Amino acid sequence: MFYPSFLWEMPKGEKKLYITFDDGPHPTITPQVLEILKKFNAKATFFCVGSNVKKYKETFELIKKEGHSVGSHTFNHERGWKTKTKDYVNSVKEACNLIQSPLFRPPHGRIKFSQIRELKKDFMNSGVNDNSKILNLRIVAWTVISYDWDKSLTPDDCFNNVIKNADDGSIIVFHDSEKAFNNMIPALTKVLEYYTDKGYTFEKLGMK
Repeated sequence: MFYPSFLWEMPKGEKKLYITFDDGPHPTITPQVLEILKKFNAKATFFCVGSNVKKYKETFELIKKEGHSVGSHTFNHERGWKTKTKDYVNSVKEACNLIQSPLFRPPHGRIKFSQIRELKKDFMNSGVNDNSKILNLRIVAWTVISYDWDKSLTPDDCFNNVIKNADDGSIIVFHDSEKAFNNMIPALTKVLEYYTDKGYTFEKLGMK
């Protein structure tokens, strides 16, 4: 863990798991995800790309209406290692202004230390639009990745990636995107069934 200040997992002891989704919202895929989550009385956290939020505002609002939490995933899904620090920070700010959440996940988990420093400095000193909800930026990583976007894997592979590595307090990554769709939907359903049968609940990450 090169970034110890990131949130990698939640406290253990209550049989809770934290499913997250990156890259949405998507106008047809995200609503399907919401229906599956509702079936299992599960809450989740959606790390949204700002440009998608702008295009699919109704879908974004539906996520919140269904009781899930949201976070930002930059405005245009920039890769931190390949983006100038100033441009990256501006992208995060633009997304946070739109999404209004202190939660942030860097796309691909790739972010420069200089970008972290500038983000923490800017958000701690002045926030974005002086909105107290996002004065304290929280950078969220993960415990387990499903690899649902990997075309060489099957849904069962993705399911097994999760159950072999997830435990109480784990933060799990799926993607509500076209690239991941064929693996994500069946793998997500099986993960929810598997852990529900074992007495786990699925919670959203807090926004305070």
